[in-house]
Formats: sequence, C-alpha cells, structure tokens
Amino acid sequence: MSVTNDQPTTDPAEFAGEEKILAFCLGSEDYGLEILKVREIIGLIDITPLPRTPDYVKGVMNLRGRIIPVIDLRLKFGLPAAEPTKETCVIVVEGGTDDERTTMGVVVDSVREVQDIPRSAIEEAPAFGCEIPLDYIQGMGKVKDRVVVLLDSARVLSTSEMRALTTAAAAETGDEPVRAAA
Repeated sequence: MSVTNDQPTTDPAEFAGEEKILAFCLGSEDYGLEILKVREIIGLIDITPLPRTPDYVKGVMNLRGRIIPVIDLRLKFGLPAAEPTKETCVIVVEGGTDDERTTMGVVVDSVREVQDIPRSAIEEAPAFGCEIPLDYIQGMGKVKDRVVVLLDSARVLSTSEMRALTTAAAAETGDEPVRAAA
C-alpha cells in the first residue's frame, strides 16, 4: 500500500469551514492529522534501528533513496507496544515549523480515511482524561458518534527532537539529513 500527496492543492474545504484530516487508529482510539501535512502512506517496511535513541524511535527507513526517521506513536504517547499487523503502516508526514521542516515516518495501527470535519465540530481538548500530552493535541473533532483526537504534527516531535533524529539518521547512514522543501 502506498499513497502519495506530493501535489500542493488548493483545498476548497478551507473555504467551506472544514478541516480535512487523515484519520488513523492507535488501539481503539481515533486520531487525525491535517491532510496537507501527510506526504504518503506506506505499508510497514524495513526500519534500521538507531543506537542511543528514545524507545519511541523505531529508527530510519530508506524511502526511494531518502533516509527518514521513524517513530512509533504508541510509544511516543506512552501507550503499550503492539505487534505489527497487516494493517500497521507508516504515515510519512512533514513536521516542524515554517522555519525548519523535517520529513518523518510515524507508525500507526491502521489508517481509516480522509475526513472533512466542520470547524464547528472541533472543540478544544479537555484538561483531563487524556492518555497523551495535551500539547500534542490541536483539538477534538466530533464525527458522527465518535471523537477524533486531532494532532498537531509540529508538536508531536519538537523541532529540536526532529533535528536530533535527522542528524542521527544522517550520521548512522552517511547520508544528508532529509528536510522538506519550504
């Protein structure tokens, strides 16, 4: 499975008061990332571990000649580890700030679909009962009878964490760090 999103698009949903997100699952919970930050969705491929990195860092992968760091969102969020299944995949996202962007892969249990969530159906995250740190959460989207936790891709990994991972990946493989085009 491989889906790419390399084309910059003019998103009519922006003008209709909707957020376009890619919904995915970690355990029984639904999460979402802004679709314009998603570059690609791929099946789980070989990941080369990196020494002396946090547990949530799976390592690096070679994606068509580009070496990118890969993290396991379950471990990053303090959830229990899970064995990969046929639905486990890597979402390749662009993270960071406008000044410094980095491409990384995030391992998730499964991908659901691209959804349009009206801005009126998005609320701030509650201050309690959440398993992941609130600074990763952009909001809570109400979709039919369920809630989608909307993640802020720029905060899932801080700029300093992303810089350290891309530098470690480059040092381990001898390649240049991959940075997204600004």
